[in-house]
Amino acid sequence: MKNIAILGSTGSIGTQTLDIVDQNKEDLQVVALAAGSNITLLEKQARKYRPTLVAVWDQACAKELKENLKDTEISVVSGMDGLLAVATHPASEILVTAIVGMLGIRPTIAAIEAGKDIALANKETLVTAGHIIMPLAKKCGVSILPVDSEHSAIFQSLQGNAHNKIKKILLTASGGPFRGKTYEELEHVTLEDALKHPNWSMGKKITIDSATMVNKGLEVMEAKWLFGVKPSQIEVVVHPQSILHSAVMYEDGAVIGQMGTPDMRLPILYALFYPNRRMLYAEELDLFKVGSLTFERPDRETFYGLSLAYDALDAGGNVPTVFNAANERAVAKFLDGKISFIEIPEIIAASMEEIYYKEDPTLEEILDTEAATYEYIESRW
Repeated sequence: MKNIAILGSTGSIGTQTLDIVDQNKEDLQVVALAAGSNITLLEKQARKYRPTLVAVWDQACAKELKENLKDTEISVVSGMDGLLAVATHPASEILVTAIVGMLGIRPTIAAIEAGKDIALANKETLVTAGHIIMPLAKKCGVSILPVDSEHSAIFQSLQGNAHNKIKKILLTASGGPFRGKTYEELEHVTLEDALKHPNWSMGKKITIDSATMVNKGLEVMEAKWLFGVKPSQIEVVVHPQSILHSAVMYEDGAVIGQMGTPDMRLPILYALFYPNRRMLYAEELDLFKVGSLTFERPDRETFYGLSLAYDALDAGGNVPTVFNAANERAVAKFLDGKISFIEIPEIIAASMEEIYYKEDPTLEEILDTEAATYEYIESRW
């Protein structure tokens, strides 16, 4: 029996993780859950999986949930202290980090220091603090197991090849709902249009990130830290079918990749049971039905958020934090109807030019950079 804790249990990755738990009841046990404010779903999860601890970010919601669960022995905590308590739960062996944004950095660090393996679905953690996280994980002897489908595919493609040199990583992208569109056409897209991803079922924020291709930029940054490669070794390949989830090219030219149906439960399952594979009760990949696979170069001029990500990675220091924070705030404004779709990369670019540079930021300096970026955006948009 493996004990797991989940940060972000009511979101897309969190609920799919619990589906994996349902399929593996004899092998997985939930000991702690954390969510933002969806206490209706969190209460249902708490009653079903009976963790000893649940955390809610919002204090008022936590108070309400505590009252609702008073007939149980489940402890309810709140805020950052609550997230830290879930992340370091004494009984857990692996922490699934499925919350969105930089909120996941402190709990991830705490979990690593407590000796927990990390099933990482919170890409912002490595984007902004990869220079802190990866050395710390090595020092503490814990594994960082990627849950993003692309990074999981790369991780799987590396198995058995530890002594072979990587030539480059082929990081696939669906192209999102606006693949092939011109910049002029993007000026008129609506929120409803942007939320219609052609292949994947994801949360709103990551779906918008996919539409702008900023998400792929964040994944480039994450891949750099996860796999210890240079940015020039990471090539983004648009693959509309989302069947090849990513691949690795070795120095002899051989390309090893991982294919499967677009189902996030597969990388979650692999992370939870690594290095073993388990049965996934889902639709199998039918190559005859797929018929053909196509690949294209990304349009980095129209979707220049991807180019900005490479620029941020090349600049290093706290610039990836500026990129990430600016995108978070811009996407929030787009979801609220306050800016247009094409203003998202405009805000990112302006923030990268405006915010001060810090070469080797500490955790506090990373959080200060985030705050400064938010303040700058609020003063202009």
